[in-house]
Amino acid sequence: MTEKKLIAIDLDGTTLRSDGYTVSDFTKTIFKSVEDKGHQIVIATGRPYRMAVQIYRELGLSSPMINFNGALTTVPDQKWPHEVSKHIDKTLVFDLIKKQQLFKLDFLAAEYRRKFFINSFEHADPNLFGVDNFAPYHQMRMDKLDADPNAILLQTRFTDKISLADKMDEYFDFRVNVSAWGGPNGILEVVPKDVSKASALKHLLKINGQETSDLIAFGDEHNDVEMLKLAGTGYAMKNASQTLLPYADKQINWTNDEDGVARQMQELFL
Repeated sequence: MTEKKLIAIDLDGTTLRSDGYTVSDFTKTIFKSVEDKGHQIVIATGRPYRMAVQIYRELGLSSPMINFNGALTTVPDQKWPHEVSKHIDKTLVFDLIKKQQLFKLDFLAAEYRRKFFINSFEHADPNLFGVDNFAPYHQMRMDKLDADPNAILLQTRFTDKISLADKMDEYFDFRVNVSAWGGPNGILEVVPKDVSKASALKHLLKINGQETSDLIAFGDEHNDVEMLKLAGTGYAMKNASQTLLPYADKQINWTNDEDGVARQMQELFL
């Protein structure tokens, strides 16, 4: 491959090891070599900005970064004219609180670029929000929601969280987009209507003057479906969810703990 590619990489279950925060030196070296050849590597994650920017810096990237499953697209540490930040009407937070029992929610949290507010600390893992412990500041109050959030994070006790995501989409008349996170926890994320990793990547392709055939994507879970469908070539990890596999052009031979993304990039570009 000699033409310049836009390479979209999910983080959890894809680029990161299963501890949720480490990246191997091998991956860092391969990423640098691939970028040195003129390709652009873009993080596309459900994580908020504050929980991804350190990984971005550790990888030595200078490309845009996509957070909140497409609701926020920035170039960290720069003022970038093409930045996009989309928001959910904060009244939806209060609607969800009223329907907490209907959806069997343990908690819900309003997510912003650098902060979050959660309505209940019980049954919530602080690590999910990138903190060691919750502080009184994090407790949700109506007066704290003075701006519309980029996303809402939920934890449900429903065993089939993907089915619940579809039901919630329908319940809210498709005014928002609900997707399920990977892993055993019943985590759902609500983002603005028509927002996905794919919508953010379309924005970047347009800026770059590239076609979807120039897009390569790596993912492992339900929230990567639209991204892999969009990509000229979509790769599912060896450890990918069965939900994602029908949308992948290829399932690679390595897991996230085996540096699968970097190994596939090495085969493709180096």
